[in-house]
Amino acid sequence: MSTIMTGGEPFFYPAGGEVGCLLSHGFTGAPEEMRSMGEYLATQGITTLGVRLFGHATQPADMNRARKQDWLASVEDGYHMLANQVSKIVMVGLSTGGALSMIMARDFPVSGVAVMSTPPRFPDERVRQLRPLVPLISKVWRFAAQNGESDWRDKEAEQANVHYPVFPVRATAELNDLLDEMRDTLDQVTVPALLIYSKGDGTIPPDSGQAMYDGLGSTDKELLWLTESGHNIPMDASRQQAFEATSTFIHRIAA
Repeated sequence: MSTIMTGGEPFFYPAGGEVGCLLSHGFTGAPEEMRSMGEYLATQGITTLGVRLFGHATQPADMNRARKQDWLASVEDGYHMLANQVSKIVMVGLSTGGALSMIMARDFPVSGVAVMSTPPRFPDERVRQLRPLVPLISKVWRFAAQNGESDWRDKEAEQANVHYPVFPVRATAELNDLLDEMRDTLDQVTVPALLIYSKGDGTIPPDSGQAMYDGLGSTDKELLWLTESGHNIPMDASRQQAFEATSTFIHRIAA
């Protein structure tokens, strides 16, 4: 049995109102990425639940057992738990968590969806090209190093980030498939949507925000660009701006 890392635990902050927010973290990350946002939203009268995606915040090998259906099931479980506490639910997700949130907004009666740093396609072209071979390749090459220059602006927050130091190779194929499904059905998402992206994001393609905005079926949609942040918006230097924008969005659509 794998032990959950410190900071990998799900969280629940009841606020006593009728509006709830389900928060989903990113690929190789942990609920800790979303915890400060959950705490802030709770102070604004919004009940928050942060889920732990299957295979995350334990050990990297667990992620190679994960399939996209497992991640969707993690979020769906959280949805049903939160639905017992509130009458309106808004999905909020970071990166991969944003893709999961969009799919939930397509399939479940949610009031709205807010995503941060979610790419419409897998950022690495090599993974997309080699997708049919990844399950075979991953038998001998299980983990890939997380290389590249850091895009964090808040270095202290970067040190506190709970995540795997490697990319589980088999899981990247599942992420590729998840993003493909999300992108191909974005026009079926018609609830109000808030998209938050950073000009300093070094992880996803720079056109991601506009591509997501253009693909959405929602008529009520907003694209917010931050300048003082990297990919991990809810932990990096512009986090307060993202928190406030999300709170304003949720209160507006729930009114």
